Amino acid sequence: MSFVADLRVVLRGRDFRRLFGTRLVSQFSDGIFQFGVTGFAFFSPEKQTTALAVAAGLAVLLMPYSILGPFVGVFIDRWSRRQILVVAPIVRGALLLVAAALVAADTPDAFFYAAALGVLAVNRFFLAALGASLPHVVPADRLMAANAVVPTSGTVLTFVGAGVAIGMREVLGGDDAGTAVLLVVSGVVFGLSALIARTMPRSLLGPSADPDRPQAREALHNVVVGLADGARHLAGHRVAAATMGAMAAHRFLYGMATALGIILYRYYFTDGDADAALRGISVVVATSGVGYFVAVLITPWATERFTIERWVPIALASAGVLTGVLVMPFQEWGLPAAGFVLGVAGQSVKICADTTVQRDVEDAYLGRAFSIYDMLFNGMYVLAAALSAAILPADGRSYLAVAIIAVGYPTAALVYRMITRPRVPSA
Repeated sequence: MSFVADLRVVLRGRDFRRLFGTRLVSQFSDGIFQFGVTGFAFFSPEKQTTALAVAAGLAVLLMPYSILGPFVGVFIDRWSRRQILVVAPIVRGALLLVAAALVAADTPDAFFYAAALGVLAVNRFFLAALGASLPHVVPADRLMAANAVVPTSGTVLTFVGAGVAIGMREVLGGDDAGTAVLLVVSGVVFGLSALIARTMPRSLLGPSADPDRPQAREALHNVVVGLADGARHLAGHRVAAATMGAMAAHRFLYGMATALGIILYRYYFTDGDADAALRGISVVVATSGVGYFVAVLITPWATERFTIERWVPIALASAGVLTGVLVMPFQEWGLPAAGFVLGVAGQSVKICADTTVQRDVEDAYLGRAFSIYDMLFNGMYVLAAALSAAILPADGRSYLAVAIIAVGYPTAALVYRMITRPRVPSA
């Protein structure tokens, strides 16, 4: 009910509605694009999917966010954000048309991945500009409501876009031609967001003039130095650092579970039927999404009852034990259930990590702390997929991978509890 009330409040602002519309259209397009890349990389009937291909596909989807994330702010604070929101969709749309042409022409996959990396790099600038623009269209007393509404709505539209893409794939087929059409549609839809952004005045979204702002080259150097300073500052706040470490451990183990699930569905459960595999993994994604929602409901209650320092290890340990029990028989029914468990646990840990960083880290270091957070969040996921490429068999049925996940979560819980246990003062 609070979400509806918050949405009603912030939608009263005309400029917010325009920025909000820009975001919703772009994230709907992003759902189509992400599904297109996922289908091409992992579920194309025209190619074999290996653990190495899964690692490469996840790297393409996530590494631009990890590598570019800390640096894009330098330019977002210097270029007209409204112009970024107008130009970036056009550039991204053009790159998507190029990617579609490469897929349709059956060029080597490396060319497609290069174009996809370009698309995601542009999207990183776009999303950062959207985030930095929000305070310019929402009064300060409504900013909390806007921050509650915008990410949730954007995520919903991404899932809607992916759902539309699933329907289109059923009609068009999962071959290269069908993937190319998805990419074209995504590019056209994303371009529409530029039309919405263009209705806003050029000066509306900032950045404000600042004569003391350092030159871009100096600012980029300062980013590197600042990340090191942020890491040292985090090391002095053990609960925040430990909770961020717990989130990183979850992302590593979740990345391994993702690669395991994709290969199992692609070959072990479906005998290589790409369409059946995609339908199966879609159910896992859906149950994981339900788990995310449940975590949003129960985590505030659980942390109030148990404290963050106890709820995080409970979530981690439960995830390891239940995932091991559900996946080890290698029956198809176990993976959707495990997806739900990991969704609850992972989102619970993420909420706790967000809260402890915001609560414990000094404001002057907060941006750098979240830059490190972002790099860990995506980088550990890709690192896990790379390890999976080395240990997963061709059909994905790996007791070793399940054992690593089942033992890794409780181990992370134990380490976290040891670090965050209240220290007894010496006599």
